[in-house]
Amino acid sequence: MQLWDYIQGHAANLTFLTYQHASLAFQTVLVGTIVAVLTAVVVYRAPFFSAFTLTTSRVALTIPSLALLALLIVPFGLGVVPSFIMLAFFATMPIIGNAIVGLRSVPPSVIESARGIGLPRWRILVSVELPIAWPVILTGIRVSTQMIIGIAAIVAYVLGPGLGSLIFSGLSRLGGANALEMALTGTILIVIIALVFDGLLVLLGRLTISKGLQ
Repeated sequence: MQLWDYIQGHAANLTFLTYQHASLAFQTVLVGTIVAVLTAVVVYRAPFFSAFTLTTSRVALTIPSLALLALLIVPFGLGVVPSFIMLAFFATMPIIGNAIVGLRSVPPSVIESARGIGLPRWRILVSVELPIAWPVILTGIRVSTQMIIGIAAIVAYVLGPGLGSLIFSGLSRLGGANALEMALTGTILIVIIALVFDGLLVLLGRLTISKGLQ
């Protein structure tokens, strides 16, 4: 079992790279979620701007991630900064669409009832609209998280952190000692991170979504 021997022999480095990868994914998705929800709150009541934002977010996902990463090297150089910006950008796009759709799908009768009992607009947003839209927003966060965990591997091209360096080092040395083990280990660990994050988001949904909406 050469793969297991490789894992045992490099446990400390693998643990560090796994932590880097998971941390980068978590931070970029968190930033993407905040930006997406705030953007959706600003535009969802205006049909033109919400439609424009939805279309823009979908088109933005067609941008090749490696091309965007290469463009960011010019102003920001190599390393963490271009990696973080690229991943946060792509993390935001799926969540924006879901946030707008979720907020626009809140029944008008529910909003009118909230107005009828004297709630101000911001209270209606916070206590009525966002909780009702939350299941749809959370679905966008799950999609974004899985996508970002995978895309995060390519930041190794600009000396970014994470398991991508392990994969690309292995692929560049195929035929050499431990090359295949390196690539396989990096890939397996990325899949494990994706499964763990998705499980945590499912648990978050069970804890935060009202039983009436589940």
